[in-house]
Amino acid sequence: MSDWTPEAGTPPVSTPDEPVTEEPAAGAPSFEPAGPTPLGVVRTPTGHAAVDVRLERLADADHLPADGHIEVYEDVHRGLRSELTSLDTRPAAVPGPVPTPSQHTHHDNRS
Repeated sequence: MSDWTPEAGTPPVSTPDEPVTEEPAAGAPSFEPAGPTPLGVVRTPTGHAAVDVRLERLADADHLPADGHIEVYEDVHRGLRSELTSLDTRPAAVPGPVPTPSQHTHHDNRS
């Protein structure tokens, strides 16, 4: 690497082993894509653990570039559809024992 400084007066010459790279000037616009930035979307718990786990998976998209979001969104969508489908296939709640009239009424046999 060269020890060139502006005070030396002669700019560096690049060689195949040592390419010259220029640093962008301070305040110059960058044309490189910005890195992933969390959106800060608040995910409110639903109270249904399986759904909440799926929704928390959305936070994974915060650390991916935009082209990686679709995989996370599709995974969450599949999981939520699966949860909804399982609600339709669960057996109906079985009611408790039905009281018989003799347990709750008192008959007065006056004639």
